[in-house]
Amino acid sequence: MDFKTTDLCDEFSDRLQIAEPLFGDYGGETLFCGAIATVKVFEDNSLVRAALEEPGKGRVLVVDGGGSTRCALLGDQLAELAEENGWAGVVVNGCIRDSAAIAEIDIGVKALAVHPLKSVKRGVGERDVAVRFAGVQFVPGYYLYADEDGLIVSEKPLL
Repeated sequence: MDFKTTDLCDEFSDRLQIAEPLFGDYGGETLFCGAIATVKVFEDNSLVRAALEEPGKGRVLVVDGGGSTRCALLGDQLAELAEENGWAGVVVNGCIRDSAAIAEIDIGVKALAVHPLKSVKRGVGERDVAVRFAGVQFVPGYYLYADEDGLIVSEKPLL
């Protein structure tokens, strides 16, 4: 699928939520889109792994890590798992690690920053709930479009 978020904003701005410019691009793909699935966690990536172990079906996993920059919620092993299971991308309101390896994986990854420390594994968090960060409400089933210029969300598919 070929698109530009700038063109989508020009055509559909009245129907879009446009994320604040907080995210860096870390994956091997900078252009990605898909229906949203969500995980809400804090410094625990157990539910991130559980979600990415499932068939992605071209979806984008939105991880609300509460904006914590004290540990990483996604590393190269989980990014590889996401690619293998057909996820289009992962957006992390938090940190990732193994950024050089993730840059070689054919998946979109946006995050706030990088951090070398892995998260704890307690299995605490929520799945498939609406989450809000970067000025956007990410609702499971809505559509996310991302490229080098930003990240936008629409209630219905635009393409």
